[in-house]
Formats: sequence, structure tokens, C-alpha cells
Amino acid sequence: MHLLQRDTKFFVGDFKKINKYNYATYTRDDNHGPRTYKVNNLNLPSVTTILQATQSKDKQQGLDKWRERIGFHEAMEIVQDAAKRGTEMHKVLEKYVNGEGYLNLSDEGGIARLMAHEIIHNLEPLKVVYGTEVNLTGKNRWAGSTDLIGEYDGKPTIIDYKQANKPKREEWIEDYYYQIAAYSLAHEEHYGPIDQGLICICTVGKQYQEFKMDTAKLDEYENKWLERLEGYEKARAEREAKENEKFEKIKKFYSAPVAVAKAKKDQEKKEAKEKKEAKQLKEAKKLKEKQEKAQVRIWHRPNGKNF
Repeated sequence: MHLLQRDTKFFVGDFKKINKYNYATYTRDDNHGPRTYKVNNLNLPSVTTILQATQSKDKQQGLDKWRERIGFHEAMEIVQDAAKRGTEMHKVLEKYVNGEGYLNLSDEGGIARLMAHEIIHNLEPLKVVYGTEVNLTGKNRWAGSTDLIGEYDGKPTIIDYKQANKPKREEWIEDYYYQIAAYSLAHEEHYGPIDQGLICICTVGKQYQEFKMDTAKLDEYENKWLERLEGYEKARAEREAKENEKFEKIKKFYSAPVAVAKAKKDQEKKEAKEKKEAKQLKEAKKLKEKQEKAQVRIWHRPNGKNF
């Protein structure tokens, strides 16, 4: 794959797209809590949802310390800017590979486009593309979307793009390995085997990094992913059990005779109070009207002439 330019337009060439698999599409939901996908009438947690919910304490504490050090609002701005830049970079790459025109002339769009170009410059061994933004689901337990699936160095490969503010050390990007592993398992279940994974990272300063996963590393992290998934499901089941227990206690309390009698008495008191207040308001209104009429009589003579 190469980045090409004709006049002021950029596009990619030296690769081919083939419809090797009939990839399914699933509806993503980001508006009702953590991200889910609708698969076979099931709301399945996304890969990123599971990874975020099962972060190690060390990683959580590290993020908390970072927020405290630079300030919560500044941390939020950094995270939001990175998310917008990452979304824009992904969009540029997807449009280029699909042969669609796209140009965002904003400053943020320009930065993301140059980052996308840097990634493409380093994807020369990618010669065949099966699909972009491919939806995948595994064992009716998780779902997600990977950026590109194709043949890199002649091997079926899952490729994920990442943006970064600065270069990454391998120990910082382990969750990316889990992501690729989850997608690899799902792809093998429904479509076909994956031989390797490729994580392409570009910083705001256009520094490119890549981390490869060979078959051995894929196997290692596929097993680790399943263990982490089990931990997530166990914690979720425990949380739901506690919530159900709390609900049943509340339900039992309000269905007990004493509680029902108390609730009825409280309701009667409330209604009586509202009735009393309504009566007082009505009487006050009548008294005011009576006083206003008396005032009018005082200011008028019997013959109708004013004093």
C-alpha cells in the first residue's frame, strides 16, 4: 500500500480489496452506559468496555495520580482532544482505503490527516484488504470493531490504528494486545483464522511505532483475554446479585403488613395536610375579597359620589 497524490488530492494504491468474507454489521450503542453491541437480540459488552472495567489497580491508581498532578479539567481536555484526533485519524484512513474523498480543513483535521499519512507510509507490506471497520463478536459474550483486516506480508492480519501524544513503551500498550486477541478469536469463530496482529501508532509529532503479534503471542493473549473476560463476567454477576438482593429487600419491606400500614398512614397524613392547606388558601382568598369589597364601600357615598 502506498500513499499517492494527484494535484491536491491524496489516495492510496498498490493494494486490492477483495470480498473474501461476508462480514456482518451490528448496532453499536454508546448512549445507555458503557458501550454495547446488539447481536442476535443480545446487548453484548464491547471489548473496550470489558478492558476498562477490568483495569489493574496499578493502572487505575496511575491514572488517578496523573489527573491529580495536572488537574481534573486539564486532564479531561487532554483526553477529549485525543479522542477527537483519534476519531478523525481513523476516518481519514478508512476513507482513503475505501477510495472515498475526504478533507477536513480545520487545524485538528490537518494534524490527524498528517498522522494518517504517516501510518500509510509504513503499511507498504499490506497488499490485500478484506474489510475496514469490521464488526466481530465472540461466543455471544463480547463484540467490537477492528480497523482493518487483510493480508500483511502475505498473512491474514488484524490491524488497529492508535493515536498518541508521545511514543509508547510496550508495557503501556498491553490492552492493545488484548483487543487484537479478542478480535482474532471472534474472527476465527465466524470467518477464518488470523495469523498475526499489527498495532500502528502515530504521535501528534508524526512519530510512527508498530507492535506485531505473531501466532505465539496471539495464542498467549487469546488465553489471557478469556481469563479477563471471565473476571469481568464474574464481577458483573456479583454486582447484579447484590442489586437484586437490595431490590428484593426493598420489595419485601414495602409488601410487609406493618410497612403497608405505615405507608398508608403516611399517605393519609399527606392528603389531610394538602386538604387543610387548600382549605386555608380558599378561606384566605375569600377574606381578601371581602376586605376589598368593604374598602370600596368606605370610599363611596350612598348617593354614588366619592368623598
